[in-house]
Amino acid sequence: MIPVGERINGSFADVRAAILAKERKLIQDLAVIQKGAGAHYLDCNVGPAVYDEVGAMRWLIETVQDATDAPLSLDSRKLNVIKAGLSAMDTVNGCIINSCTGDERQLDVYIPLAIKHSASLVARTINKDGMPRNADERVEIAATIITRAMDYGLEPERLFIDPIVTPVNLFVEQDRPRYVLSAISQIRQMTDPPIHVICGLSNISRGARDRPLFNRTFLAMAVAAGLDAAIVDVLDSDLMDTWAAAEVLIKRRAQSSDSRQQAALMYR
Repeated sequence: MIPVGERINGSFADVRAAILAKERKLIQDLAVIQKGAGAHYLDCNVGPAVYDEVGAMRWLIETVQDATDAPLSLDSRKLNVIKAGLSAMDTVNGCIINSCTGDERQLDVYIPLAIKHSASLVARTINKDGMPRNADERVEIAATIITRAMDYGLEPERLFIDPIVTPVNLFVEQDRPRYVLSAISQIRQMTDPPIHVICGLSNISRGARDRPLFNRTFLAMAVAAGLDAAIVDVLDSDLMDTWAAAEVLIKRRAQSSDSRQQAALMYR
């Protein structure tokens, strides 16, 4: 399991206020507590409400790195913001660039950038034609991403495919969780060793009344389908226990670094 802590994101009101006010303590507290809760990476996203996203990303990375040595995930769809984060980051512990699309023109920029900085890369299954409508389109775009990554020499273990989870509360979206699960299963079988499959888990429950229930349930289903990474609220202990239990039940990575957590869950 590869949990990416979601909370250092300007879409949260408290984080947005801290970024705007250059308030380091809240950001650093979130960094430390998420790492302590089991995050393998900390997602860093300045959000949409910041005027100077480039300067804000540099400040955010420096602030987080002053508090923890946890690897970071640079989260922005703007290339100049990603480059600003990389320029401020010590990548010795590894990092993730999140994210590009499956459009070949973007891949030709982001894959070499990831290789240059020894970073992993998240690529979303979306292209110039827009959002995929079903599982087959997701898998087709994933194949393009994987082929391009192999052409450039990006190792499979440094590639994360995002099949794009959308909110389940919209009537037009209610088939999409099924499409995502099918795509996850197929994508995980496309390479040997397999590439990673990641999602922004909280998207599934946006607008739902009981968000934690939807998050936990979909996470267990996605893990069974092959998901091995997710941007999640690592402070939700029930969610993290669900993830560990799901991996125990499918016997994935029995000797992994998470085995102690899994054993504690089974025998506590």
